[in-house]
Amino acid sequence: MPRSPRAEFPPPVLVSTTPELEALCQRLARERFVTVDTEFMRERTYWPELCLVQLAGEEEVAVIDALAPGLDLAPLGTLLADTAIEKVFHAARQDIEIFVLRFGDVPRPLFDTQVAAMVAGFGDQVGYDALVSALTGGHIDKAHRFSDWSVRPLSASQISYAAADVTHLRRVYERLSARLEREGRLDWVAEEMALLTDPATYRPDPEAMWERLRPRTNNRRMLAVLRAIAAWREREAQRANIPRSRMLKDEALLEIAATAPETPDALARARGVTKGFAEGRMGAGLIAAIAEAKALPDDALPAAPNHRDGPRPSPALVSLLKVLLAAKCEQHHVAPRLVASSEDIDRLAIEDRPDIPLLSGWRHEVFGADALALKQGRIALGVDGRRIKLIRSPEP
Repeated sequence: MPRSPRAEFPPPVLVSTTPELEALCQRLARERFVTVDTEFMRERTYWPELCLVQLAGEEEVAVIDALAPGLDLAPLGTLLADTAIEKVFHAARQDIEIFVLRFGDVPRPLFDTQVAAMVAGFGDQVGYDALVSALTGGHIDKAHRFSDWSVRPLSASQISYAAADVTHLRRVYERLSARLEREGRLDWVAEEMALLTDPATYRPDPEAMWERLRPRTNNRRMLAVLRAIAAWREREAQRANIPRSRMLKDEALLEIAATAPETPDALARARGVTKGFAEGRMGAGLIAAIAEAKALPDDALPAAPNHRDGPRPSPALVSLLKVLLAAKCEQHHVAPRLVASSEDIDRLAIEDRPDIPLLSGWRHEVFGADALALKQGRIALGVDGRRIKLIRSPEP
């Protein structure tokens, strides 16, 4: 039975001064890898408010109070930028966003155990609790999962809870990386880190925010208005540091894009828009954005997201490719979501050799080559007991 990581570490140290942080980072700079986690608050702000940073080395675990008066986090930025030390996270995106905002770059080199677990066959977006249990036999205490981490002073149980994630993460990382090395899949994980290590991944583009609203229309003029007002909302939310939905909800944006109001009175009739908002500075800015979008020439309008050039994919072929994907991922013990998206499958069904990730690198080896062979009639699918099998055509 694996030992609990809590027994392998001394009690966590709370770091709240710059000299303490400098000394900690100097010690951790001698490590081969460091596990990292954060606690932050975002319910009332647009930008995440960093409250704690948890770090674990081989012999110690520390909880950094990022809200401590006078604390300079620069030594932490230096440690995260040290390319001689691998930085290990689980489900790293939100943590990394914080560090990109704070220090201007992604911690490098980076290892995300959630991505690694998908490569190792633990399923799509495996939860941290399940991964800890499967690989270490440990248990995650959930008592403080919904703590307000901005409140001070921190309790001893909060500090212990925060530290536990990075102590367990050491063993998860060691066992996952050893398993992937035995299976020759560490290069697969390295490929997946490319997106996570691009700082642009963490810098929202206001001009692209309208796409996440999934508008169900082909009216390009309405889409232009939606693009303009979604970008306006994003910039205003960033400026005021409030959640975008507190400024205007998505449903209100879609209604405003459909009606394109030109006056405060017309804007105030939209669902979720108060008269005070419509008649104030915010309303004036929103109406100006609508007017600019309505004045755009036709060639500057966005393309409808559900508009397709050329034929639609055959539903039967798409289904067949998805069966093959499931079978190959079962054979190779890798999560299907990591190999190919639904959009990738649709493009493969339509185009001969689309420029998509599944036709290169390890994905081509696992699925892409056989997917092309299936399309070309060189293999068929059959059933062998409870499993799908590939039936290859004899060579001519």
